[in-house]
Amino acid sequence: MTHSARRRFLKSLACLGGAAATTPLWMSGLARALDAPAKTPRYFVFAYFSGAWDVLLSLDPRDPNVFTNAASATTRIQPGYEQLDDVTNDGSLVVAKNGAVFGPYIGRLASHSDKLCVVRGMSMDTLTHEVGRRRFLTGRPPSGLLARGSSAATWLAAQLGQSEVVPNLAIRVESYNVDQPNWASGLEVARVPDLVRAFRKAEPALDPTVDALIDGLLAERAACANAAGSPLWQAGESARIKAAEMTSAGYDALFDFQAKTESMAALRQHYGIAATGATALETPEAQAAAAATALTAGLSRVVSFQAAGGLDTHFDDWATDQGPTQQRGFAAVAALAEDLASREHPSGDGSSWLDHTTIVGFSEFSRTPLLNTRGGRDHHLGNSCFLLGGRVRPGIIGASTDVGMLPRPIDLGTGAVNEAGGEIPKPEHVLMGLFREAGVEGDPADLRVEPLAAAFKAA
Repeated sequence: MTHSARRRFLKSLACLGGAAATTPLWMSGLARALDAPAKTPRYFVFAYFSGAWDVLLSLDPRDPNVFTNAASATTRIQPGYEQLDDVTNDGSLVVAKNGAVFGPYIGRLASHSDKLCVVRGMSMDTLTHEVGRRRFLTGRPPSGLLARGSSAATWLAAQLGQSEVVPNLAIRVESYNVDQPNWASGLEVARVPDLVRAFRKAEPALDPTVDALIDGLLAERAACANAAGSPLWQAGESARIKAAEMTSAGYDALFDFQAKTESMAALRQHYGIAATGATALETPEAQAAAAATALTAGLSRVVSFQAAGGLDTHFDDWATDQGPTQQRGFAAVAALAEDLASREHPSGDGSSWLDHTTIVGFSEFSRTPLLNTRGGRDHHLGNSCFLLGGRVRPGIIGASTDVGMLPRPIDLGTGAVNEAGGEIPKPEHVLMGLFREAGVEGDPADLRVEPLAAAFKAA
C-alpha cells in the first residue's frame, strides 16, 4: 500500500462514526504522522537536571587513585568518591561497552553508550541558577535574570509545524516565546495530572446543542472582516480551536498512568511508576513516560521535562543526595530511550522512534571540583551535557583540564581539543547543532555561533 493510500485508508476509518472522539488515539496520531512531509521526521526531548549536577559523579569523572585528596592542592580536583554515604554504590568508575569512562552514578545510562554523546568542558559563564538554566534553554545569555529570546524548544516546534495538538510540551521546565507563532509556545504543566486535566473537558459541561451553537457563533464572528484583519482575534480563535481539539479526542486517557489496564501496568513496570498515590505522578519517571507518550501518540514533536531536582548540594547532603538523585534522572532518561527504541516509527522503514528522536540532558552548570568546608560543593562555571538517539554521533567531545576542571577549546567539527584555534563549547553551540538537525537555516535565533557539528552524524 502506498503512502497516500495508507493516508486515505486511515482518514476513511477516522470518518466512520463522524466524531474525533470515536477515532482510536493511535490512529489519529499515525494519520498526522503520515500527513507530515516526506523528509525524515525529527523529534526532540530536553531533560533538565535542576540545581546543578556534579559531573565528577557522572559525565566527567577523574580517577581517584590519581586525583587524591593529598594531590588536590595541586590539581584543584577532589573526586571525593570515598566520602559518598551510599551503601549501594562503592564509588567505582564505570566503563561503558564502548570504552567510555563515567562516574559512579551514571547508572543505567551507561548501557546506551552506543547512542550517547557526552560534551565535556563546556562553559556557562555564570554561577547563578536562573542565568545558567535560561542560557541553556534559549542559547542566549539572559539580561540580568530575564531570558532573552525564545526557548530552543519553541524554535524547534515552530520549525517542525503545527499539525500536532501540542507542538511544544514543557513539564516542570520554563518555556519562552518571543516573536514565534503562538501555537509554538510551550504548554507548561507542573505534573502529569495537570496534563490530564488540560486534555479533559471541564465540568460542568454545557448541553451539546448549546455548546455547538456557541462554537458556531464564535467561528462566524472570527470569519467577519474586522476579526479576519485582527491578529489578536485570529490568535484567540486559533487557541479556541486548538483547545477544542485537545479536549474532545480523549487524549487524557493516554496519560492516566495509574489506570487498571494491561497497557498502563506495562508502562508502570517499565518506568517504575507506582500504581497508587498522587505523588507517583509527579516523579521523573512519570514525566519521562509522559514525554514518550506525547511523542508516540502524535501529540507533540518537542517535549521538555525535569529529570531530576534538588541537586544544589552545598552541604553534606552532597554525600547522600547528589549521586542518587542524578542516577535516578539518568535512569528515567534511559527508560525513555528504551521505550522509544522498542517502538517502530510509523514511517514504515523499520526505524524506531529513538532513531528519529534526539534527547538532550543538561543542567545549569556543574559543581566545584573541590569540596568545601561543609562537605558539599559550590557552583562551578564549567559544565557538561549529553545527547542521545536520533542522528547523534556517539562518543566523548571536548574535555576539562586536569587542574581545576576548566573548559578547553575544541574543534567544533571533530570535537577534538584544539588549544590553538578552537572554541570553548557553550549551550548555544549545542542548540545550533539541534537547529541544523531540524532544518533551520541561517541564524534566526541570533545565537551567533557555529553548530557543534561533531555531535551529529554527517547527512
